Amino acid sequence: MYESFEDRLKFRKKILIVDDELINREMLANIIGNDYEALTAEDGNQALDVMIRYHDTLSLVLLDLLMPVMDGYELLSVMKNDANLSRIPVIVLTSEVSAEVKSLNMGAADFIPKPFDAPEVILARIRKTIQLHENINILSATQYDELTSLFNREFFMEYAVVIDQYYPDVKMDAVVLDINRFHAINEMNGRAYGDEILRRVGSAIKEYVRANSGIGCRYNADSFYIYIPHSDTPDILDFITERVQEKMDDAQNRLRIGIYPDVDRNIEIARRFDRALLACTSIRGNFSENTAYYNEKMHEDEAFAERLMSDMEKGLSDNQFIVYYQPKFAIQDGDPYLTSAEALIRWKHPELGMVSPGRFIPVFEKNGMIRKLDRFVWKEAASQVRKWEDKFGITIPVSVNVSRIDMMDRGFVGLITDIVNSAGIGPDGYMIEVTESAYTDDSDKLIEVVNRLRALGFRIEMDDFGTGYSSLNMLSALPVDVLKLDMRFIRNIHTNPKDLRMVQLVMEIAEYLNMTVVAEGVEYKEQYELLKEAGVQVIQGYYFSKPVPPEEFEVFIKERIEHDNNTSS
Repeated sequence: MYESFEDRLKFRKKILIVDDELINREMLANIIGNDYEALTAEDGNQALDVMIRYHDTLSLVLLDLLMPVMDGYELLSVMKNDANLSRIPVIVLTSEVSAEVKSLNMGAADFIPKPFDAPEVILARIRKTIQLHENINILSATQYDELTSLFNREFFMEYAVVIDQYYPDVKMDAVVLDINRFHAINEMNGRAYGDEILRRVGSAIKEYVRANSGIGCRYNADSFYIYIPHSDTPDILDFITERVQEKMDDAQNRLRIGIYPDVDRNIEIARRFDRALLACTSIRGNFSENTAYYNEKMHEDEAFAERLMSDMEKGLSDNQFIVYYQPKFAIQDGDPYLTSAEALIRWKHPELGMVSPGRFIPVFEKNGMIRKLDRFVWKEAASQVRKWEDKFGITIPVSVNVSRIDMMDRGFVGLITDIVNSAGIGPDGYMIEVTESAYTDDSDKLIEVVNRLRALGFRIEMDDFGTGYSSLNMLSALPVDVLKLDMRFIRNIHTNPKDLRMVQLVMEIAEYLNMTVVAEGVEYKEQYELLKEAGVQVIQGYYFSKPVPPEEFEVFIKERIEHDNNTSS
């Protein structure tokens, strides 16, 4: 039944070719082009971006070992330790016999020797590897989730393809069910209790799909996927709630369902469930709604996101992305004066106009493309610091935002050091902002990286302070130079005495720990005066200036120079 999947699929399988030699990439793309969709990357970093984006639909990676930036061995190691990427088979491209054994031991499925064999030999190896991998996934004894006895997600996705093939005229719904605040259930009642909830939900789903000719799976820790014939009045939520109510308090509000009704058969299975998941996510935290349908508005947002993804590379090459700078002002020593700036990305699209970072950054974070954009900002910011030094003879430090994923990249410290050195500036002109939430997971590893950066002379800012859950009990152990109070933390300090008191308490802690405090999102004079009185050293926000392009920012630099001259005289 499953042997002919490749012939029956309505879309071509994707193969990623990773090689730093253009001629090799083009040669392999030509060889496989009639049978497969070829994606290409010239080093491990580019390949990682592509794999993160297409991990659900990528069938194979053809991987060269000797490459700059990140070589094949490093990429194999990353893939082996990633749950999503480890399922993708790899054929290594190599001219070294000794490399074959090492690659196989690191998880490679096969190898193709260089110079390349005849095209038919390469295609045979590729077909064999893909088919073997699919057969292992489909026919494996581990078709089921051990806890719930539902299908696991790999088998579920393949089974859904079979349903489409054998019942092409049956309208189908893609459904995602999520247990809201499941972590709280585990924390309050224990893991065994949480597992029992999952078993009951799984049992109810199994009963429901059997009665309605559908299939179900446990997709991850606390979410479930259901593929079922279309219904205008689905009763899935009521059915499941009845069977878990006695075990789960307020089950009606604990369970959330997203439905993509009457799915479009022309898009891949994974994308159908992405749409159902989008609907489900849209009501997260909304306790008055527990069912949402994928609709035209979501479709438009998804299409817009696809447009942004497809336009990003051209946007970078055509200089559509611009780094803006929002000034930070020291406020405790006489009149306020410019002390530093934060680099913030903006996109001036030739057709869409100024695209809000709130639109494109979440899209790029979701598919991994944000890593390339981050690196662009880091380089531009370092270069701009040097330009201002040359033009004005003064160093205005600029802070750049760095994600937890960036910090966990083992080459991150070297990359930042190279960027700063290449720009010809010192670490005193370059600050690293890390969000508070980044410290909550694997904090030991992150602290190690931060300590290495500080040893090199970089200052570290904890961004969004006040929005996380572990600030106070971890603060004394964290190697941080600056706390940035999140705008939500100070928004109401001029109207709510309790919020102001919280800021005052933070200032007491920061003073004890010898940390500078920056308040961001300051918009009103009343906020400014209260923060100054509380002892906050630096302010950032619309009260002084919105983020502006480099040429407009120079007005603040000239004012700073005038301030320094007046002070010295």
